[in-house]
Amino acid sequence: MTDITTRQIAANGLNFTIDECGSGDAVALCLHGFPESRFSWRAQLPVLAGLGWRAVAPDLRGYGDSSRPKGKKNYEISHLLADVAALFDALGAKRRLLIAHDWGAIIAWCFANDRMRDLDGLIIMNVPHPGVFLDVLKRSPEQRKKSWYALFFQLPWLPEALLSANGAKAIGQAFLGMAIDKSRFPQSVLDHYQQNALKPGAMTAMINYYRANTKTLAAYDRNHARKIEVPTLMVWGEEDAALSLELTEGYGPYVADLTLNRLPQVSHWVQQEAPEAVNGHLADWMQAKGLVRSN
Repeated sequence: MTDITTRQIAANGLNFTIDECGSGDAVALCLHGFPESRFSWRAQLPVLAGLGWRAVAPDLRGYGDSSRPKGKKNYEISHLLADVAALFDALGAKRRLLIAHDWGAIIAWCFANDRMRDLDGLIIMNVPHPGVFLDVLKRSPEQRKKSWYALFFQLPWLPEALLSANGAKAIGQAFLGMAIDKSRFPQSVLDHYQQNALKPGAMTAMINYYRANTKTLAAYDRNHARKIEVPTLMVWGEEDAALSLELTEGYGPYVADLTLNRLPQVSHWVQQEAPEAVNGHLADWMQAKGLVRSN
């Protein structure tokens, strides 16, 4: 059963639209980033189902066809973590694999740190542990320069206006401009993300992830983070324009069992740009960690 179906599910007082592949109570939950959607996992869901997991990719709160609560406070990390816990519960998960990219990966790191639910495995793509990010940010002018956009997003209304202009052309350019293999982002894919961003209230909701969490992530720095004991895979496209390779180092204080797979000539949009390589690493690592299940 590797066909992808779409439905809505209620969790944490909100409605989430999910793409789903496979069945059972072993749930692989895939969290997208900015400015993506559940669609970003289209190449991974059938593979995960083939490995014996019920693969589920939701539109996160504020995105796509999921609920869009108003107000910056509704996008604080505590709410985002509660969403993930509630989604696992609503799906009846008895085993849990958390897979995440970009902002979804920030949520996933924090979820594993806080041990919101027991996890069998954690798979992270192109976002560092918040503690590693803070460590590098303190000493790296290069990374501070790369992170300029996060400061820009703190401004009221202007980011929304610029990103929404000309049919949200800047959203499409975020993918196409950063990608190394631009053939992976045809106009049909860019149209999906641009149309999603133009839904009423969506752009503000998406940017509120940045506005609501400028200080809260400090709770996961070197002095406060708990070591993550869950087996963890990190897949990293080396040509990430926003995040330096230095961010793949220094995980000893934060993660007990880390496997790092770096992909040369691949951008930040790793699972969409290099799905074959990413899926191969997923399958190999899951096999090595005893996470491949018989259907």
